[in-house]
Amino acid sequence: MSINHYENFPVASWLSPPHLRPAVRALYAYARTADDLADEGTADTAQRLADLQAYRADLQGLYAGHPPSPRWAGSVFEPLATVISQYALPKQLLLDLLEAFEQDLTRTRYADRDELLDYCRRSANPIGRLLLHLYGIGDAISLAQSDAICTALQLINFWQDFSVDLPRGRLYAPLADCTAHGLAPDEMFAQQDDARSRALIAGLCHWADALMQAGSPLVHRVPGRLGWELRWVVQGGLRILHHLATMNHASLRQRPRIRRGDLPAILWRSVRM
Repeated sequence: MSINHYENFPVASWLSPPHLRPAVRALYAYARTADDLADEGTADTAQRLADLQAYRADLQGLYAGHPPSPRWAGSVFEPLATVISQYALPKQLLLDLLEAFEQDLTRTRYADRDELLDYCRRSANPIGRLLLHLYGIGDAISLAQSDAICTALQLINFWQDFSVDLPRGRLYAPLADCTAHGLAPDEMFAQQDDARSRALIAGLCHWADALMQAGSPLVHRVPGRLGWELRWVVQGGLRILHHLATMNHASLRQRPRIRRGDLPAILWRSVRM
C-alpha cells in the first residue's frame, strides 16, 4: 500500500525482485518529490508552479542527455537517469504525473466523471504503467486492467479524503453527481453530512468498486511477486471501501484508514484471489 507522501504507489517492498528495487525506489522518489513540491510546505501557488516547471526542465534534460541541476540531482534525477537508461522509460508517463500535480494547483472542481477520469489518467495510471514497463509487460489488456486499478485507487483516495481535501478548497466529487443528489458545491465545502451527501458518496464508492473489479484480473496476468503485491494493493483499496460502507459513507467529516487490525483480512482476501 502507499507509504507517506504519494498515494497508491507500491514501494519497493520485500515482494519486489531485488534487481527491480532500485528502479522502483527511483520512480517513487521522482513521484514523491514532485508531489511534495505541489502540496507540502508554505510556498504560494506561483512558487509551486515555478518549482514544478524547474523539475520538468530537469526531466526533459535527462532525456536530452544533459546533467540535472544540483537541486534534485542526487536524490531524484541521478538515480532516475540510470533507470531511464536501463529500462527505456517512456518520458510521457513521467510528464503526465507532473501535469497532474500542476493541475491540482490550478483546478479545484470537475464537471463530470469524464473530466475526473482524465485527471486520473495522468495522476494515477502512469504509476501502474511504469511498474508494468519494468516487468516488460505492455499488452493492451494488462495496460487497461492496470489503468482500472490505478484509477480506482485514486478515486478511493478521494472518497477517503473528503475531510482533508475540502478544507483545502478541492472538490473531487464530480459536480454532475453532486447535482444529481441535490447538493450544491457550497454545501460540500461546508462538509454538510446528511442523507444526500452519504448517498452521493455511496454512489461514488460503487463506481470505484466497479473499476477495481474490472482491473483485478491483472493479478493473474503478471509474474508471481508483482501479482502478489497487486493482490495486496487491490485488497487494501477494497478494505477502505469496506470502512466507508461501515461508517455509512460519512467521510465528509471523518477519514477512514487501514489499521493493523485490517491486515489479516487483507492477507486472507489476497490469498483467496
